[in-house]
Amino acid sequence: MSYCNVNILSVDMRCRENNSAHRTWEIDLERLIVRRGQSFSISVLLSQRLRGCNLGLDLHVGKREEVVISVKKEKCSASDWWFTERYACNEVLLTLYSPADAIIGPYRLAVTLSGPDGRVLDTKAMTKFHLLYNPWCKDDVVYLPDENWIQEYVMNENGIIYMGTWNNITSRRWNFGQFEDNIMDICFEILDYSNEALRDFKKDLCQRADPVYVSRIITAMVNCNRDRGLLEGCWEEPYTDGKAPYRWTGSVDILRRWSESCAKPVKYGQCWVFSGLAVTVLRCLGIPTRPITNYESAHDTDGNLSLDILLNENMEVVKERRSDSTWNFHCWVESWMRRLDLPQGNDGWQVLDPTPQELSDGTFRCGPCPVRAIKEGNLDVKYDAPFVFAEVNADVIHWIVRKNGERQKIKVCEDCIGRNISTKSIFGNRREDITLQYKYPEGSKKEREVYEKAKRAIRDESPDRQEQTQVVVNIKHEKLVFGADAELVVEVTNQGQKTADISLSLAAEAQTYNCIRLGVLQKETKQISVQANQVHKEVVRVPYKDYVKYISGQQNIKLTTLLQAQGVTKPIMAVCKLAPIMPKIKVDIDGKICRRRRSSCSISFTNPLKVPLRGGVFTVEGAGLLASTKVKVNGEIAPGHQVSAKLNFQPMRCGIRKLLVDFFSDGLRDMKGNATLNVRKF
Repeated sequence: MSYCNVNILSVDMRCRENNSAHRTWEIDLERLIVRRGQSFSISVLLSQRLRGCNLGLDLHVGKREEVVISVKKEKCSASDWWFTERYACNEVLLTLYSPADAIIGPYRLAVTLSGPDGRVLDTKAMTKFHLLYNPWCKDDVVYLPDENWIQEYVMNENGIIYMGTWNNITSRRWNFGQFEDNIMDICFEILDYSNEALRDFKKDLCQRADPVYVSRIITAMVNCNRDRGLLEGCWEEPYTDGKAPYRWTGSVDILRRWSESCAKPVKYGQCWVFSGLAVTVLRCLGIPTRPITNYESAHDTDGNLSLDILLNENMEVVKERRSDSTWNFHCWVESWMRRLDLPQGNDGWQVLDPTPQELSDGTFRCGPCPVRAIKEGNLDVKYDAPFVFAEVNADVIHWIVRKNGERQKIKVCEDCIGRNISTKSIFGNRREDITLQYKYPEGSKKEREVYEKAKRAIRDESPDRQEQTQVVVNIKHEKLVFGADAELVVEVTNQGQKTADISLSLAAEAQTYNCIRLGVLQKETKQISVQANQVHKEVVRVPYKDYVKYISGQQNIKLTTLLQAQGVTKPIMAVCKLAPIMPKIKVDIDGKICRRRRSSCSISFTNPLKVPLRGGVFTVEGAGLLASTKVKVNGEIAPGHQVSAKLNFQPMRCGIRKLLVDFFSDGLRDMKGNATLNVRKF
């Protein structure tokens, strides 16, 4: 039988079998998606039994085939692609082995049939497949040894992002949706639109084997500053030409809008939205990632590891060209990987911050920075360690700027920054506090040693310690439900043996969660006398009608007190932030939920305000359930009245799913609700 008559009839990529083995079936079952460092099999059907001929495989990577890889017939080194053959009549089963450090992305496979003399007899048109990182592979630098961690940090399409204030923590459900239709393709599209890819695509392509490089690119591309990134940030109303940041409930809609608009940035986002997007993209690519929230998060603009907060004599913040600030909370992400580019001891969780705050190598991004390096004060490691260290461990120094320009230091706080650092637990929907992964206990000797070590690294002196006084001021409050009046109690305690005559100044203002001032709510100065060993209480009430002018989403009320006691050289200061709690939406699921069958849910809430609501809109979405869908409320919702809506949907994927609901109106915004569904096959 002549080998010249043999032809390649077809190539079967065995997508369902391979995708199931590689845990990518959630992404797609109709096209091949595999993970590096793990073998997969394809079948080649020939016109007749193969005798005297050879099959060859070539891989083409890149839009213009910038990288071509010849797949070897035996393993020569750990970085080689290679394959084995098994024959059954005129069918050949090929098992391909990818290296654990292979380039991720779309590949095209060419199967070539050649004779003994090397002459090409037939070539099958190239077939596409995708390669992802592999957290199950011990040789992959993103390897995670704990299956529970992988299920949470790679496979979970739903999560919780924490918000609020350090003493009133709230949470927001987020639909990461990394396995929704076309999301993987959009993730690779994001890489293709990066500045690095546009500048030198082949060089960029070759570096996509490295999750340190890829995560750094993603961190830059999630925001749109100085590139063709996903999302434009905006921290103040109005959002009329886009969507308010607090109205997003997931990443999928943002990613699709960006892709459909040919890489025009979507409007608008803030830190939790940037964080949610980064989690989606990195998990989709196979990098274990989790959202992190840091309360009382420092933004150190001058890199001296301390925040200098300047106040004038009217207790108004003095803004300089680049002012330090403290955010109520700030969200970033952590990704798990080995750091082969750093000395030992820097593997594990790496901080990545996609919110555009400071430049890193000329681009608005931050990280990856090892969490271990932050805890030990090692600021010389890549990337952006001083900035991350300050976010969780800076000292805060308050200054009074007198009318003559003289500055007086009035307060130094060594334990204000980096509180209750939070992420979702792998064991359910509860919060896990990971503060001690970032720093030693506040007030401990080790914590101060690390801080002093970090200060020496940047050659800056430590701030003076706060002097002790016999007059102490504290601010207390109950939780504030949006629609009720706010009430705060200022307690001035005289611990001395003589009566204290005090000038007490109070200033309440509305501000965004990242300290942008929106407006003054109250301001007054009064003279008080506090007897020895007694407590004086001042009640500050802020009516709903006053704060509603400024507060609708993640804004808050900030109360600053400044008192000057006779015989005390420095003013005494206390600050409190109070964020209103929004009402919850009730979501009920009607009956048993089965895949590809019509299902329904009921959504309702009662208007808690004393005014009617107009222009009400529910937005509903859920990974594997339905794309972002709007349900309009007809007419106005009277005070105390309940509004309800019913929505039909058809689940596309089985398993435990989350349905997320947002409500928006003229008087109530940032209202959320959710329900957990178990979608069955039958």
